[in-house]
Amino acid sequence: MTRHGYGRRVHRGLFLPIFDDLADPATLARLAARAEAQGWDGVFLWDHVMYRPPVVAATDPWIALAAMAVATERVQLGPMVTPLARRRPWIVARQAVALDRLSGGRMVLGLGLGLDSSGGELSRFGEETDDRRRATMLDEGLEVLVRLLGGDTVDHRGEHYLLDDVRFVPGPARPGGMPIWLAARWPNRRPVERALRHDGVFLIDTSDPADLAGIVERAAGLDRPFSVVVEGNPGDPVDGWEAAGATWWLASFDAFTTTVEAVESVIDAGPP
Repeated sequence: MTRHGYGRRVHRGLFLPIFDDLADPATLARLAARAEAQGWDGVFLWDHVMYRPPVVAATDPWIALAAMAVATERVQLGPMVTPLARRRPWIVARQAVALDRLSGGRMVLGLGLGLDSSGGELSRFGEETDDRRRATMLDEGLEVLVRLLGGDTVDHRGEHYLLDDVRFVPGPARPGGMPIWLAARWPNRRPVERALRHDGVFLIDTSDPADLAGIVERAAGLDRPFSVVVEGNPGDPVDGWEAAGATWWLASFDAFTTTVEAVESVIDAGPP
């Protein structure tokens, strides 16, 4: 599958939690439409089934993304990030393609390992909690997912998944296929290496543009475009990230204190 990339300008997006005041698909759709009108390039959602206190309410990010897709025409959309090990790769493939087609080819598929410390959303549902085992599930799931998205006929018998003579159509609407970004925390190198096999890396909790140097250098040696995605506080300067080689900067919001009014204020201030 041909990989998709973006231009050199740092794209500005929003990275929204899906809890409490924001735990409503209609609200998130309205915010996405408002962000589009103010010139933002993307709106991405956290993907959790629950979160740690004092968070009480949560919504489903995939249903919310569908509402956002219908409410917008231009902004990029996607989960940041879906823990693939707690989902079935074939269900993710079907849902991601449906969202991509619903949005007219604007879906970005963010995937990662997931963690239990965010509220016990693995252990409290009997999901796999061993990091190494979830990593092998992620790698195998990615192999299956990419083949399904590419329209291949898949026969697969692996450690975690079995597919018997399966082919999925239709495929993504986006020309060149749907970008897949993988979450990583620098300087953990294995997640970065995983991301380099796909379309982008979403660097979580990275505060220093200098940390991008090695990743950008590796990405420059690829034979295809590659997105380097970072997050920061609303209002932070973006110039340093742009100079370091980032391709996306996402304004990140606190899971515990963010209100609709606070997000609206950031949106209306416009992309930095």
